[in-house]
Amino acid sequence: MIRVLVVDDDFMVAKVQCGFVERTPGFEVVGVAHSGAEALDAVHRLRPDLVLLDIYLPDLSGLEVLRRLREGDVVVDVLAVTAARDVSTIRTALRGGVVHYLIKPFTFDALRDSLERYAAAQRRLTGSQEVAQDDVDRLFVALRPTPFGLPKGLTQPTADLVAAALRAADGDLSATECADRVGLSRVSTRRYLEHFVGSGKAGVSLRYGSAGRPERRYRWTGGT
Repeated sequence: MIRVLVVDDDFMVAKVQCGFVERTPGFEVVGVAHSGAEALDAVHRLRPDLVLLDIYLPDLSGLEVLRRLREGDVVVDVLAVTAARDVSTIRTALRGGVVHYLIKPFTFDALRDSLERYAAAQRRLTGSQEVAQDDVDRLFVALRPTPFGLPKGLTQPTADLVAAALRAADGDLSATECADRVGLSRVSTRRYLEHFVGSGKAGVSLRYGSAGRPERRYRWTGGT
């Protein structure tokens, strides 16, 4: 489980974010803080893996909290979750090494997407002392959100349907097998599958048969 600390000065907003995190498989909330001082104390006490950090806090700016975390001895990742949308703040947060920056208000799906990408990136780093350039490229793809949503011709409801089938599969699936499960054509299903691969939410491997081209097999990597 990835352990999360939620930091927001608004008690109700913090409660909603906690609910979002708990609804995302593989994540658990280990603490909540409502000020910068509380956040710094909680990080040292609880040692979370990830902090959901608001920028507007009553005592310290979230950017100051981020700076102190980076200068401290606790290794923790930070996902900025804030209404701050000015370029200077965003640039400072990026330079401080946030894994992503979510602007309020946002939906559960938006936060879940960021959390799943973070989890996928962490899995790519687990168990390896060294990685090749291809591994690094896939790591940064996993962290990067798709900038303009779905490609032209793809719809969100169908994408959710294909994603659900891939998540539920016991192992990997070919485009044909996935198409049979969701009731779409193989060609259409493959477009969604390739989109998931390109956005870092699915992995692909090749299965070689006795003859002909190798079969592409897809496995969900973006979270359950």
